[in-house]
Amino acid sequence: MGTPAGAEDALSRYRSPLVSRYAGAEMAFVFSERNKFGTWRRLWLFLAQAEKSLGLPITDEQIQEMEANLDNIDFKMAAEEEKRLRHDVMAHVHTFAHCCPKAAAIIHLGATSCYVGDNTDLIVLRDGLNLLLPQLARVISRLAEFAEKYADLPTLGFTHYQPAQLTTVGKRCCLWIQDLCMDLQNLERARDNLRFRGVKGTTGTQASFLQLFEGDHSKVEELDRLVTEKAGFKRSYMVTGQTYSRKVDIEVLSVLASLGASVHKICTDIRLLANLKEIEEPFEKDQIGSSAMPYKRNPMRSERCCSLARHLMTLIMDPLQTASVQWFERTLDDSANRRVCLAEAFLTADIILSTLQNISEGLVVYPKVIDRRIRQELPFMATENIIMAMVKAGGNRQDCHEKIRVLSQQAAAVVKQEGGDNDFIARVRADPYFSPIHKQLDSLLDPSSFIGRAPQQVAKFLKEEVRPALIPYQSKMGGKIELTL
Repeated sequence: MGTPAGAEDALSRYRSPLVSRYAGAEMAFVFSERNKFGTWRRLWLFLAQAEKSLGLPITDEQIQEMEANLDNIDFKMAAEEEKRLRHDVMAHVHTFAHCCPKAAAIIHLGATSCYVGDNTDLIVLRDGLNLLLPQLARVISRLAEFAEKYADLPTLGFTHYQPAQLTTVGKRCCLWIQDLCMDLQNLERARDNLRFRGVKGTTGTQASFLQLFEGDHSKVEELDRLVTEKAGFKRSYMVTGQTYSRKVDIEVLSVLASLGASVHKICTDIRLLANLKEIEEPFEKDQIGSSAMPYKRNPMRSERCCSLARHLMTLIMDPLQTASVQWFERTLDDSANRRVCLAEAFLTADIILSTLQNISEGLVVYPKVIDRRIRQELPFMATENIIMAMVKAGGNRQDCHEKIRVLSQQAAAVVKQEGGDNDFIARVRADPYFSPIHKQLDSLLDPSSFIGRAPQQVAKFLKEEVRPALIPYQSKMGGKIELTL
């Protein structure tokens, strides 16, 4: 089916759902054309200002003209220039020069395309990480409140997705929080390790700038320092080829992929708990779970997180392969790939964090369902306690063990073959052999006696590890997130 003649509206062209459907406005702007090309112009301004301060013949009038036109971008002209020149950077040099005729001669002076391209990418990576960090901190904060609230609520533990010893709802949540705290540290490290490419020239030797400053190495070094500082970085990479090392992209996307793994695990757990009807994500009054089955309450938010987290985890393969095939000082087969994978990684991370925050702010717990499942499994878990109580009451350990073995197998048959409830404790109560401990059975079956130090672990973990990690983000905790879709 062909495109209708004259169809120019947005709905007639593919748009990535990462932007059109899911991503937040701030992250979408960071990776927008306007931000990208506006940053290019600012980098050209920083370069001209620094070159002027170091003695090159650049006038105040030229600087002022550039400052006045930083956001005055004629995108139509730039597109026409790129179509003519087949070079995006030179297209924007010409477009900037058109509205800055006095400064035209000194725009991009001594620089190569990667001066604006790579330096802008590093600014965007930094800004993207600065958006993700408080988002992640908010998720951790919301989950910490949930963990604290349910620190003492016993729940059945699972290993191999088979019933295991009890834990608490809050302690299980702390497993999620711990992974996210590791992600928070990794994101901070990735951001803090970022450097600026700076002014390095076509192959990284700074030869063009050394020529501009007539062999004065100190001025070239100072130029690099000044531009780096103006761009908000403390350091630049001391050595580069034409580009900064593409291993930097690996470092950044690897921590985002790791975040994706954490979110996928958390939301998978929530989906499994929803199936057990123990915990559910928010479900709105008019929300429809299924077009065919009106009763369904599908965990669609958690499913969305898992779906997008898988995409995020796969994106690490792009920078890995790109870094491995960069020949010598640079090849251009990195460019198109990076336009896709860098933006998609940050947009996807933004989406899964905002969705997970929404989930964590509205988790619903069903204590009675949780208690019922505990009561179904706890009798078998309490057998060792029953044996110890009988021995203390004067019984023989081996005789007691055999009695319990027979009764537990009978109870298991009722559960598995007849579909009935676990009646093991009823059988113990009915057996005169266990009469010495009949009055102790309720206390022996108290779920709180099976959770070990879970509540204490929650309190210590939140106090000593989680809350200190959130201190830098206290002013950015914000309100609740409402999803539009």
